[in-house]
Amino acid sequence: MQALRIGCAGWLCALLLAVVPAPAGAADTGGAEAPGMSMVTFNLHHDREDWPARRRVILRELQALQPDAIALQEVIQKPRVRNQAAWLARRLGYDYQFVSTDPPGSAKRYGNALLTRRPVLARNEHLLAPLGDYRTVAHLRIAIDAHAVNVYATHLNERSDADGSRIRAEQVADLLRFIAATADGAPVVIAGDFNALVDAGDLSELRNHYGDSFGSVHVNTAQAPVSTLNRHYFDAPRRIDHVFFQQDQLLAREAKLLFDQPYAEGRWASDHYGVWTRLQFAPSPGSPAATTP
Repeated sequence: MQALRIGCAGWLCALLLAVVPAPAGAADTGGAEAPGMSMVTFNLHHDREDWPARRRVILRELQALQPDAIALQEVIQKPRVRNQAAWLARRLGYDYQFVSTDPPGSAKRYGNALLTRRPVLARNEHLLAPLGDYRTVAHLRIAIDAHAVNVYATHLNERSDADGSRIRAEQVADLLRFIAATADGAPVVIAGDFNALVDAGDLSELRNHYGDSFGSVHVNTAQAPVSTLNRHYFDAPRRIDHVFFQQDQLLAREAKLLFDQPYAEGRWASDHYGVWTRLQFAPSPGSPAATTP
């Protein structure tokens, strides 16, 4: 699958045309707060365990949060199950990008998705190396008021052995090449299920370039060792769902877990918890905000 790019020749022109007021119902961040964006990543656990009930719980939380962008993993469509990202996007009033290695028109398709309530300036998709692992990355460049931001969604190899570590390192290297080819100078946010701790060697190249939003917000706090694997399903706690951000362009201000409580007795939104984070645009050098102590 070749990377495919749709958008105007210059994202700045598209950004100027796309700057529109936030949709009705969007969260009011207050006039005094520096501009920024919010991002959610969530592994849907495809259609297991009463998807019709789970999707209503997920929809209510996302409607309340109104994040600017949402990265979804384990998204499925098949007979009698509408594409899960399409279902959520329609009810949220969001645009979406679904990426799968299954060809369009297949009875069953499985992959990742990005949803956004913001204008889309460009979109891309890519099949990550090694090709036999069938892993993808989705990309949207979106307009956040007067800023363009690149958001990427992915899901890396799940194996916990040495082969899994090697494959994830190869996938990270390919992901970074894809970002370099598509970011076009705008800030970058990367979200997904990485199947690795944030300080794992598999992700070292990624961490060399991008910050960990949850870890940045909760460094040296009681929240630092939390798990994004649902303890109802997994014995060992591990934070493997991450939102990475470009540290010279963005600042992590808030981060929290989502769907970390059952919505009914013994019923959960997924086998993973979601992660929500709020990012601010970093002050430009020489601006009053950058020089104020």
